[in-house]
Amino acid sequence: MIKVAFQGELGAYSELATCEFFGSDVTVVPKETFVEVYEAVSSGEADHGMLPFENSLTGSIHENYDLMLDHDLFITGEIKLRIVHNLIVNKGVKLPEIKRVYSHPQALQQCKKFLSGLDNVELVSVYDTAGAARDIKKSGSTEEAAIASAQAAADYGLDIIQSGIESNHMNFTRFHVLSRELNDEVPDSKTSIVFSTKNIPGGLFKSLSVFALRDIDLYKIESRPLHGTPWKYIFYLDFGGDIRQEVTKKAIAHLEEIAAFLKFLGSYPKGKDATGHIQERNAQ
Repeated sequence: MIKVAFQGELGAYSELATCEFFGSDVTVVPKETFVEVYEAVSSGEADHGMLPFENSLTGSIHENYDLMLDHDLFITGEIKLRIVHNLIVNKGVKLPEIKRVYSHPQALQQCKKFLSGLDNVELVSVYDTAGAARDIKKSGSTEEAAIASAQAAADYGLDIIQSGIESNHMNFTRFHVLSRELNDEVPDSKTSIVFSTKNIPGGLFKSLSVFALRDIDLYKIESRPLHGTPWKYIFYLDFGGDIRQEVTKKAIAHLEEIAAFLKFLGSYPKGKDATGHIQERNAQ
C-alpha cells in the first residue's frame, strides 16, 4: 500500500488532497512540519509527500518552494483542491453558545466575513485547522468551535453547524506530489524548474526568450531571494511540456548557457480541480 506523508493532523486539507489524488487505498503519514514531510520522503519512510505550494487567494507557500532547493526530490503530480471551510463543534452545541473559534490564521482570515457577524466571539490562531478540531474534541467544550474541513469533523466525531463559511468560494490550493523518482512521460504535462541569471544586461529577458522562441507556454514565474546573497534572486518557473521532449530539451540547454544556476524540479500531469470528498483512509 502506498504511503503518503503530509503536514498536519488527520482531517487536514492535505489529507483530502492525498485521498483525491491516490484514492482511498492509501496509508497517510501525518507530520507536524513541512520539513518533516520532505525528510520522510527522502528517507523512504513515505513513498510520496503531498504539500501545498500555492493558494488562489493568498499566493505561494514560499517555505515549500525554498525547501525544494535543499532536497533531491521531484514533483510528480499536482492537484488543485477546492477549500471549503466549516464551523465545527462538539455534539449538540448551538451557534449562540460559541465564545471562541480556533483555526489556522489563514482560515480565520478567509472566513472574515462570516466571523464578523458573530457577537462577542474570540478568534484564536493555532498551527493547523484539523488540529483545532482535534483540540475542541479533547476539551469537550460547549463554548468552542473550530474552522476545518468536513473530513476533520468526520474523523473526530464532531458536528458541522455551518458549511461553506469562506468569504470567497473560489478558494483553491494547489498541491504537489513529491517523490524520489521521476515519473513516466505523460501527455499534457508541465515542467517546473528553478534558476538564477548571470549578471548580464537583460539576463531575465534572455532567459525567458528561450521559451518564447520555441512557442512554449509559460504558466507561472516567481522570484525569491537568493539566500546568502543580498539583492540577488532565483526564479521558479512552470511551463508546458515534458523534460524528455525534444523541444523542451533544447530550451533547457539554451537556458543553461545563460543561467548561473538551474535545477530541474519535475515534469508531471497538469492537475485537475477537486472538491475533497470525505473518504475512509488508513493512518500510520
